[in-house]
Amino acid sequence: MKKILSVLATLILVLGVLPATFGVSTGGGVNPIIEPEEFEPYIWLCDSRAVMDDNVEPGRITLGGYNMTEREHNYAFEGEQIEWKVLVMDKNGIEKIKDVYVSVDDEIEANCKLTQILKPKTNRSDGDSIDADCNARIGEEKFTSVPEGYENVFAYYDCTLTVETSESMYGEVWIVPVVEDLDNNDIQADEKEKWFLNPIIALAIDGDVEFEDVRPGASAYSSTLTVGNDADEGSGVMLDMFISGTDFYDSDNSGAKCPTTNQLALTNFKYYATSGAYDTNGEARNIPALIATADPEGYLNIPYGDYFNTLFYGRAEILPTAVNDLTTYSPGNVLSPGADMSITFRLDLPLPCNAESFDTGDIFFWGEAV
Repeated sequence: MKKILSVLATLILVLGVLPATFGVSTGGGVNPIIEPEEFEPYIWLCDSRAVMDDNVEPGRITLGGYNMTEREHNYAFEGEQIEWKVLVMDKNGIEKIKDVYVSVDDEIEANCKLTQILKPKTNRSDGDSIDADCNARIGEEKFTSVPEGYENVFAYYDCTLTVETSESMYGEVWIVPVVEDLDNNDIQADEKEKWFLNPIIALAIDGDVEFEDVRPGASAYSSTLTVGNDADEGSGVMLDMFISGTDFYDSDNSGAKCPTTNQLALTNFKYYATSGAYDTNGEARNIPALIATADPEGYLNIPYGDYFNTLFYGRAEILPTAVNDLTTYSPGNVLSPGADMSITFRLDLPLPCNAESFDTGDIFFWGEAV
């Protein structure tokens, strides 16, 4: 019994000197490191890409501001425009987009215009749909509408590049819309385009038109010359070809008369042309009031004109189409770079006709870029 009491007294003594820690709570913590993904934006081209005509010179088909459906190759001239509609996505938020622009050979040339920020699905609405032609997808995930919670993530932009003068834009270039965020990530659209800007267009004329010792009342033929498309190599410029001319006069004081005055009318000249499978034989002009069917030899009259104008359509093509449609290009009349056509002239000299030499007058060849 004494032993037990002794032990208890000892325990009481020990407990009496312990620190008073009853009813006190303690704790600790950690500092988590959170690193969100550095999400790079996406950009997709939609199907509204178009090439627009300028307002300076109307073409055979299009006027200023119209889509140039006749332009079949990648070349463009000063004032013409290339337009794209693009869809941009950034999970960091559209407000994190620094710029959307059109790049020409990796240089910023034209800024794009924000046209619509798409709204996501909510409990009350289905949200905005995404154009299927944009083919917006990330891996296997395809976006046909803005998912719930994707607030300020998708936006449409309109991009328009206007071709400047040849001093700043000339030659072959790569063109593509680009998106850049505030972290300086710049992402190009997948579909880059190679263009030849402001190509030099020229005609190559090889040969002369000479008629010597022509007997009045007789017909004479010139040597055959060629007229070719001498545009910049690699430009792809297609030229629609035309012919016109003026009357002729004797520059000497020779008392000319042919047949009633000192003038040799252009109507006394005709031409025969060939290009590939096409020739002037049997072809007819388009405008009914100006129809000039080739004669039995396949020769056509030369229309009057000393400057190019839209009246040439349907009346002055070297190889005119037989279809009564001013918007139709004659396939044999359009030359690709390096191609040419052969032309022979015939002079039906009136009777009577007298002159030293009818050496003042012109026959013109014209090429209009399609």
